[in-house]
Amino acid sequence: MNEHLKHIREEIDAFSTTSAEEVDKFRLKYLGKKGILTALFDDIRTIAPEKRKEFGENVNTLKKIVQEKVEQLRQTIDNNRSQKTEMLDLSRPANSLSLGSRHPVSIVMQQICQVFEKIGFTVTEGPEIEDDWHNFEALNFPPEHPARDMQDTFFIEKNPDIALRTHTSSIQVRIMENNPPPIRAICPGRVFRNEVVTARSHCIFHQIEGLYIDKHVSFADMKQTLLYFAKEMFGSHIKIRLRPSYFPFTEPSSEMDISCDICGGKGCNLCKYSGWVEILGCGMVDTNVLENMHIDPDKYSGYAFGMGVERMAQQLYKTKDIRLLFENDIRFLKQFQSLC
Repeated sequence: MNEHLKHIREEIDAFSTTSAEEVDKFRLKYLGKKGILTALFDDIRTIAPEKRKEFGENVNTLKKIVQEKVEQLRQTIDNNRSQKTEMLDLSRPANSLSLGSRHPVSIVMQQICQVFEKIGFTVTEGPEIEDDWHNFEALNFPPEHPARDMQDTFFIEKNPDIALRTHTSSIQVRIMENNPPPIRAICPGRVFRNEVVTARSHCIFHQIEGLYIDKHVSFADMKQTLLYFAKEMFGSHIKIRLRPSYFPFTEPSSEMDISCDICGGKGCNLCKYSGWVEILGCGMVDTNVLENMHIDPDKYSGYAFGMGVERMAQQLYKTKDIRLLFENDIRFLKQFQSLC
């Protein structure tokens, strides 16, 4: 057995390397759970009682030698690395770092908010998880109202009263609850609807909704505001049209289209070959909504509007497939680096 220990000592003394990986392998070979020295410690019980003490001391000596060897080799490797680092030519030009870019949806959302901030609107945000009152009932969606089917909602299974908000109109409710008129607010945020993902729609998207309540607010005021917005966003050549529509929280209600800037009115899949792209819904705030918020409809009136940010981004950046805005493809996002 003494010859075996002597042979192990010679192997330990002869080992040398400049690789950190080899040092770890050396340590595991002798000190690991299945290592040579670990096995020798297990063999102590098979040694004659009068020789166990000497054998144990010799194995402990080998263990200490291995530990010191490992520490010495690691220190030598670290010192060599430090010397190499110090030899770097710090006067050499650095490699240019690849800069990131803001997402086109974030860029467009900021642009929209800035347009309305210029004319006195205040940006306000709210929670993405809402109760039924703020998301539906306060906005003239009573229980069992068929208009609820217009928005296929993600409800919380354990509490049907809680859902992912389907529009940022819920923020408008919170604003009216806590602020007396006059109110002029713009509400950006992410919304959720259980819809099929296609080139034109997605189950997660972003909306910006606006609310203006004051004395003597008219439909003409709303039209002029939205015309101003369209020309600021898309250029002075853009035309708008308002079409009658229905929303439970506005009366009368309209949908606003802008002339398609992708095809120039010739027709494409984004405008459904009509030459027009729907970008927002709008209307005068329904008197029931004002009464729910304890605002006197005989004294105050107002308008509200809501738009999809992704639809705006498609129109601005000539993107025909909305899914590109959610795939986070670096090749696509790099195009917007110069806009940051």
